[in-house]
Amino acid sequence: MRIADLITWFEEWANPAWCESWDNCGWQVEPGILQEPARVLVCLTPTLAVMQEAIASNANLIFAHHPLIFSPPKSFRIGEAIADMVRLAFLHNIGIYSAHTNFDQVQDGTADVLAQILELQDSTPIVPTQNGLGYGRVGNLQPVITLEKLLTVIHHQLAPKSLIVSPTADLHQEISRVAVLGGSGASYISAVLKTHAQAYLTSDCKFHQFQESRDRGLILIDAGHYATERPACDRLTQKLRSLNLDWVELSQHDEDFREFFPE
Repeated sequence: MRIADLITWFEEWANPAWCESWDNCGWQVEPGILQEPARVLVCLTPTLAVMQEAIASNANLIFAHHPLIFSPPKSFRIGEAIADMVRLAFLHNIGIYSAHTNFDQVQDGTADVLAQILELQDSTPIVPTQNGLGYGRVGNLQPVITLEKLLTVIHHQLAPKSLIVSPTADLHQEISRVAVLGGSGASYISAVLKTHAQAYLTSDCKFHQFQESRDRGLILIDAGHYATERPACDRLTQKLRSLNLDWVELSQHDEDFREFFPE
């Protein structure tokens, strides 16, 4: 399959026109590779380590969730990460394509995959956008499990480096309804409360957002940005493999950017 055909297939599923106004979905760098057979390296974040992996693998497309460029750069200088990525992309004929907030909304996107991992039943978007799609997912647990069991499942399935949970959370509390949103989802707390979820799995939550959730009766679970979005990259890789491309792999050099000391 040519890269042009691959992108057409993808955009019929997750239209870049659905991305938020502040976002930058779609082509980040396209060095004239549209007619080439697709050799794809899927990643969460396009970094120099991922670029070097793509070069070593003879890939011609880095398919990333996070955009390389969020706002227009004012300059490109050697030694700056974005400039070096762009230089290497043109030098080695490797395209960089991003699917961000458009990918967040769709079936088998970032939130939907989390809902599937936790086996949420009858899941629906926390914030609907169009045609049954939207941001986040909320659904029911059948059978009902304790909060301790839910945290164990999250830790086992997502392998986060750390889990942060609302204070005074009762580990023996029975949980029947859970909301999930991969990446930075703390701004959706008010929307989650309207869904009657008892627990909310997301990431990048601040001190006072834990306070707000505690005070409003919602158990907030922060598993980290990487852990909550990487599974959707794995699912995307599986879907691309079903297209019988020349080559497609999930990056082994994606980075969490956070370390905990001591572990």
